[in-house]
Amino acid sequence: MDIPVDPQPYSLLRPAPQTMPLIFASPHSGREYPPALLAAARLDAHGLRRSEDSFVEELFGAAPGEGAPLLAARFPRVWCDVNREPWELDPTMFDGPLPHWVNSASVRVGAGLGTIARVVANGEAVYRRKLRFAEAEERVRAAWQPYHAALSDLIAATRARFGASLLIDCHSMPAHPAHGAAAPDIVLGDAHGTACAPRATRLLEELLSDLGYRVRRNDPYAGGYVTRHYGRPREGQHALQIEVARSLYMDEALIERNAGFPRLRRDLGAVIAALASTDWDFLARS
Repeated sequence: MDIPVDPQPYSLLRPAPQTMPLIFASPHSGREYPPALLAAARLDAHGLRRSEDSFVEELFGAAPGEGAPLLAARFPRVWCDVNREPWELDPTMFDGPLPHWVNSASVRVGAGLGTIARVVANGEAVYRRKLRFAEAEERVRAAWQPYHAALSDLIAATRARFGASLLIDCHSMPAHPAHGAAAPDIVLGDAHGTACAPRATRLLEELLSDLGYRVRRNDPYAGGYVTRHYGRPREGQHALQIEVARSLYMDEALIERNAGFPRLRRDLGAVIAALASTDWDFLARS
């Protein structure tokens, strides 16, 4: 099968030592496009990149220096989306019937944004041909499973060390014309209070608001698979999704950092530093 298997499909920067019960993860900022994807796609490399959360792992790059690990996918979202169930697949993309256990009825699949995306962010179709189910199996095995194994290990180790954990799942969001001048700069998603202790969400909201950012909760992003799957507050395991407006730090058309990038990275670094000095004992009691 002509699909390269990356022996290290993610990067993991660990602090020495870990001094707070937080984990930062960037599932959608990967920029290593496999040749097999470029060969099968009807879009060029720039068109495929429209689904990236470009440069997000750089924005949160202060985390390891402040005592928290930073996990980032190296493969792109359009190749395999780890913020989905492992088997959310669109049957119209494949050259034969899918196994009965595949979830082909989710809202995300209907939108073309399953584990293997049918379209990029602007709605353009990705592929020039039908895929084989074996190709999806290989991507899940080589990308989805290792990423989630690493994330699960980080959460388990953090809970063992601190008695609780808080995953900050880091994303970026495109401009939303419907919101106009009232568009948020940052959206915090805690699955409407079910994935994270309200006190933790409120703390992030206050820190970001104090820096002048317009912060909104759960609208339009309440949290994806990662937030809902790993967020189990009653077990001392919390997850919070953060979406940062791309207009703050990049040119979306060119997919390049803009003049606002240094300031946003500096501000997020200041937020992470404040989190490092926080007493997180309440996470275990939530």
